[in-house]
Amino acid sequence: MPTGFRAPESRRLLGGVRRWLTAAAGALALTAGLVATAPQASAAGLTQVTGFGSNPGNLSMYAYVPDGLPAGAPLVVALHGCTQSAGDYYANSGWPKFADRYGFALVFPQTGSANNANSCFNWFEPGDSARGQGEALSIRQMVDKAVAQYGSDSRRVYVTGLSAGGGMTANLLAAYPDVFAGGAVDSGLPASCATSVSAAYTCMYSPPDRTPAQWGDLVRSAAPAGTRSWPRVAIWQGTADTTVVPANATELRDQWTNVWGIGQTPSRTENLSGGTTLSVYDDPTGRPAVQVYSVSGMRHGLAVDPGSGTEQCGTAGTYYLDTICSSYHTARFWGLDGAGGGETPGTLPAPTGLTVSATTDSTAGLRWNAVAGAVSYEVYRDGAKAGTTTSASFTDTGLATGTAYGYTVAAVDAAGRAGAVSASVTATTTGYTPTCHTASNYDHTAAGRAYQSGGYTYAMGSGQAMGLWNTFTTHTLKQTSPGYYVVADSGCSS
Repeated sequence: MPTGFRAPESRRLLGGVRRWLTAAAGALALTAGLVATAPQASAAGLTQVTGFGSNPGNLSMYAYVPDGLPAGAPLVVALHGCTQSAGDYYANSGWPKFADRYGFALVFPQTGSANNANSCFNWFEPGDSARGQGEALSIRQMVDKAVAQYGSDSRRVYVTGLSAGGGMTANLLAAYPDVFAGGAVDSGLPASCATSVSAAYTCMYSPPDRTPAQWGDLVRSAAPAGTRSWPRVAIWQGTADTTVVPANATELRDQWTNVWGIGQTPSRTENLSGGTTLSVYDDPTGRPAVQVYSVSGMRHGLAVDPGSGTEQCGTAGTYYLDTICSSYHTARFWGLDGAGGGETPGTLPAPTGLTVSATTDSTAGLRWNAVAGAVSYEVYRDGAKAGTTTSASFTDTGLATGTAYGYTVAAVDAAGRAGAVSASVTATTTGYTPTCHTASNYDHTAAGRAYQSGGYTYAMGSGQAMGLWNTFTTHTLKQTSPGYYVVADSGCSS
């Protein structure tokens, strides 16, 4: 059984996709697949990267890194659609052109038929789209590998995807707001819209008409507890799309504006080329938080505009539609051009004297020396933005007990640009979070939660008797402190 599947649920999902394919004759691009001839990832300049982690989602990693790219450059992760590949998306989406022009690395995750009959990212399967699981975790591991290997700026990591890749993009933004500074959902769906194959069809053709708060709650429940900083989201949708109907763009807008705490009335609208209407939703500071690009008459696919012009990109073809270069406008929205989004690092020096002032079971207090010219400070937890403060101190909340966290700080100038990052300090919260484990006596022993003596099993630490050492006797063990377990068959709360 391939790594990315879980029996028997995965066989049911795969069978559902195949049955639906027969009925729909390949009409859909998300759970059934894009009908395209997709070359494997062999395009010039695209390199396969191995050894990027445990890879529970059974994905492949490909990367494009412009020659001479300096350390500290941004990173963009681009997810292909069904039946496509990393090489196909690299060759047609237009992203390499702007990686060369603006200076950033590209990662192209690739799935395959071992995970999904039509090489779709499993955006509708919780075991592949939730934080710390399956394909989502594999993509997170690719980010970590790229940051380490190319010296990418962990504060400027972005993700974009088409169709099924767009659905996965929305889920990644919800699950990892501490990893991705921004995202772009191209002809995709709201985060957590579907948790099964049948629900995926409903989302594609007639998405649930939830309130903005209900959509926003799905993101908040998927994100780590205590999240206060959210990615900036671009939404691309064709008005003639019959595969992922335009109502999905409306629900996506409702979801992410609610997460940002802003209304659903645009701050302004603009008319762009290719019959495109841009609606901008600003955050309380006046910076764009959500942007919706509605392309008049465009069917299902990625908006491209072949040519050598400044605003042109990509190659037209099946599901690459000649309208407007979405990659160009998305890159500028994220600030990758050094102007549009205010994301380019500033020139203020790194704060000095960063220390841990106090810790509790769920908080960590920090303080540092003020920097002349700073109007605020950005605080990073394990490389991801944890919050912003106007003072030279900060208290991080919602942390796990008995856990070590690494912190750095950067000063922000009047233009909103964060400068150099401080040296790191480690804060370890107090207490211990109990965990519960239900397994056979044999598996408990193999995992180090118990030990066997004379054919009998005993809980590690407490020494409580658990019966015969075999695969048939099952118990629940509760870990109450490091290396100490007690039998908790009558109930176990962690």
